[in-house]
Order: sequence, then C-alpha cells, then structure tokens
Amino acid sequence: MTKLTIQLPAKAYDLVFDAVGMANLGAYVAGVWSPRQVAVITDTNVGPLYAQMVKSSLLTAGFNVIVLTLPAGEGTKSLTTLGQVSQTLAQHGFTRADGIVALGGGVIGDLAGLVAALYMRGISFIQVPTSLTAQVDASVGGKTAVNLTQTKNVLGAFYQPDFVLIDPTFLDTLTDRDLVEGYGEVVKVSALAGGDFFDQTGKIQTVADLRQQAAALTVASIGYKAEVVMADEKEAGRRQVLNFGHTIGHAIELEAKGKLRHGEAVAVGMVAITRYFEHVGISAPGLTEALAERLMAVGLPLRSSLMGKPAFFDHLVNDKKQRGGKINLVALSKPGQPRILTKELTAFPNIIKTIQTLEGGATAE
Repeated sequence: MTKLTIQLPAKAYDLVFDAVGMANLGAYVAGVWSPRQVAVITDTNVGPLYAQMVKSSLLTAGFNVIVLTLPAGEGTKSLTTLGQVSQTLAQHGFTRADGIVALGGGVIGDLAGLVAALYMRGISFIQVPTSLTAQVDASVGGKTAVNLTQTKNVLGAFYQPDFVLIDPTFLDTLTDRDLVEGYGEVVKVSALAGGDFFDQTGKIQTVADLRQQAAALTVASIGYKAEVVMADEKEAGRRQVLNFGHTIGHAIELEAKGKLRHGEAVAVGMVAITRYFEHVGISAPGLTEALAERLMAVGLPLRSSLMGKPAFFDHLVNDKKQRGGKINLVALSKPGQPRILTKELTAFPNIIKTIQTLEGGATAE
C-alpha cells in the first residue's frame, strides 16, 4: 500500500494505491466520512463487475447507499446526464451532508465530480478510478467537466475529492484496447518527467509488458502529476504542460465521434506536434521517433486522416485553452524539459500542413 497526500492551498486529501483496496473500501471511506447517504455513480461497463461489491462494502461500514448506473461512453459527459443525476439525488433527499463515490473511468469521474461540485453548491466526493486513463490522469487534480457538442470539457470546475482509492486489480478486467488507451497518457507523463520514467516506458515492448508493469507505471505517473498539481492547482502556469498532445488530440477525438479513445487521440497529438517542433528546431532530433516507438510498441495510433479536415479547425477555435485567437502549445526540448509556446490560431493551417508533409500524407488510424 502506498499513500500520497495531495496538499493544496485550501485542501489536503490522501490518495491510496492498494492492491487489495476494493476489499477495504468501506473501511477507507469510513475513515474519511461520517455515516451518511452515498450515491455510487458508475456505468454499464463497470457497474456489473463492481457496483454490488462496492455497495455491500459501504453498507457494512454504516452508509446508506444508492447506485446510479449510466450508459458507458463519452456521450454520458453531457448537460442532460448532469441534470438527470442531480434530479435523482434530489429525489432521494440528498443534502450537503451526503456524498458521491465515482466508480469508473474518466467519463464517470469527470461527470460525478461536476455533479458533486454543483449539487447544493458542493457535496463530498470520493474517486475510485477503474481504468488506466482515470488512474494516471483524472484521479489527481480536481478537474471535473462535461462536454458540449463542439467543445470538450468546456463546462466544469476545479473540485477536489476527499479521498482517492486506486486498486490496480481493476486493470485486470480491461480489454487490451482499454488498457493501451491509458498508456497514451502514461507515455505523455513519462516524456514530461524524463529521466528514469522515460527510460521505463522505453522498456515496454508489448501489451504483456504493459500489463506486468502497469502498477509501477501508474505510481510513477501519479507522483509526477501530483507534484505538478500541488505547484499549480488551477492551471495558471506549470500545470499547462499536462496538455502535451491535447490540443491536436482533443480536436481529433471530437471529430472521431467515438471511434478513437482519448489516449489514442492524445498519442496522435503528441507525435504530430513533436514532429513539427522537431522540424523547426525546438525539440531535440530523434524525439519524435522515441515517442513513436513507445506508442507503436503497444499498438497506439500515430496518425489520423481527421487532422486538417475543416471540422478539425472548428474544434481548435472552440478549444477551451484558446485565448483571444491564440492558444498555448506544449513542446518538449527533450524528455523532462517541457516548454509552453503561444501560437496564433491563424498559424494552425500551416502547422498542420507542415506536419502532414513531414508524415508523407496523413493516414487514417
């Protein structure tokens, strides 16, 4: 068992990494919350596997429990679902003294966290992330959000949980694709961190390697992200480096309409923007290839024919990171040395054209 305390200006909470965490969930929650009514929010993928176990554990620990099972997929991150969940809480008489447990991947964590932030102006919230993406990315930092049609994560809040439980055995039930998608975020963090962590991802040559090393990779990813978040909770400065690959990646993800997962789109975005910055002399020679080798080793995509389509540029205009016709991009001088560079949106057609020329023509993945 590993415990990390996330110390922020207005709040501190513990993140526990425990390979038998599910068996002790009720006890963990009882150590943070007094007896209360708890809504376990999950989805149709995770709920059938774990919801009853979680409910029983919480009941045994003295909590009153309801389970809300939502449709799996990015479409659940919507204003409609936000309203439906909030209405259900009201119908069950939830008050500020009650709480929400998010049991699922990034979609459930984002949605449940925003419900917690808004319901009665804020109720208690615990994260139990079940996917690799959620464990290494969404579980730390307090970002909560839902999407609008043309913009990802545009309606949200910074709202910190009271506790995070990460049990690596959740990953055993993921399909290879779902596990590999999360590895896109792991490679991102390893490139930002550099050093031993970047060397570690360079040793992953197969999906079997990834499954064997997933726990260690998760701990390393969380450690780096926690350090960044504690230094910059509201993304005013350093935390922006965590958007490496996300500007292009989010635009591709939205245009893919569910055919690409978040980590897959981010993988494409990281390679594309690094290829450009290496071409113009900002990133070290060979860095694009080093990233590509890590991603290809487990079957993550490196290109997308969606990049550069008219709708792709529409998504860039609506990106929440855009400010006054400018957007911040994250470049790596080399592993462990990220930089934030501001580009005019009007420059993007030429940037994308340059990337496609360097790739020898965009290829659908």
